[in-house]
Amino acid sequence: MRRIGCAVGSGHVVNLNTENAMKTKERIIIVGSSADTFELKDGRQEAMGYYLNELVIPAQAAIDAGYEIVLATPKGEQPLVDQHSLVADHFGGSEEALQKALDFVATNSGMRNPRSIRSVIDEGLENYVGVFVPGGHPPMVDLMQDPDLGEVLRHFHAKSKPTALLCHGPIAVTAAMPKAVAFRQALVEGDVEGAKAAAEGWQYTGYRMTVFSNDEEKYAEENVMGGGKVPFYVVTALEIAGGKVETKGLFVSNAVQDRELITGQNPPSDHAVADLFVKALDRHVAEKTAV
Repeated sequence: MRRIGCAVGSGHVVNLNTENAMKTKERIIIVGSSADTFELKDGRQEAMGYYLNELVIPAQAAIDAGYEIVLATPKGEQPLVDQHSLVADHFGGSEEALQKALDFVATNSGMRNPRSIRSVIDEGLENYVGVFVPGGHPPMVDLMQDPDLGEVLRHFHAKSKPTALLCHGPIAVTAAMPKAVAFRQALVEGDVEGAKAAAEGWQYTGYRMTVFSNDEEKYAEENVMGGGKVPFYVVTALEIAGGKVETKGLFVSNAVQDRELITGQNPPSDHAVADLFVKALDRHVAEKTAV
């Protein structure tokens, strides 16, 4: 434990409590998935994970802006990375940038010490100023129906705290629904009316947002999943829930902000989401400090 004061130089005393207070970093939650496989419509299990650039670019931007990251997953273990994302193409064609991203995941203390979402809640959500959810297909499996994430999202919505999600990540906002599990089940069964009924009372109804487009998903089905079909399309799901979904062309960067909610459409939207997220965090912290 550091002493309150110590002598430095020629008789000067530094109050380390004051010094530490000045250096205290606001924290954000990065929410990862505990899922590593994805059941397609034909019953085949597809291996999956988060996209490296979708996690690292916004996380590093937040750290560079002076924030501390805390990684949380439903089960409290390390989320798996999607092997398809480990290419320089997602980092402007730079092998060096790809390696730096891999090093970040391997060495950053926040990334190496994941916690359960429940433990973060129990600690106190008032200790966090923002939340971020990267993409890859895993949010379609567990996060969109995870009750603990739902509690986090409801808190951040009620307090107008920056809430950012990227690519498939935005589907996770359905976890805030009172009947999130029933909503997902209805989507899988193709029961549109059942899904609409389960979505009643959703906090983000009427919000502008974006997510991995149906055309992009069809491209992934053909080129990544060997022709397999996903159980539902995330654009359609968010529209059924009451979101106002805005998408652009195939793998064109697109980030949308509506109130506290920031969403990005696809992997190339990583920097745009990171920029909006950091600016929103800075505004929120400035407003909090001014109160």
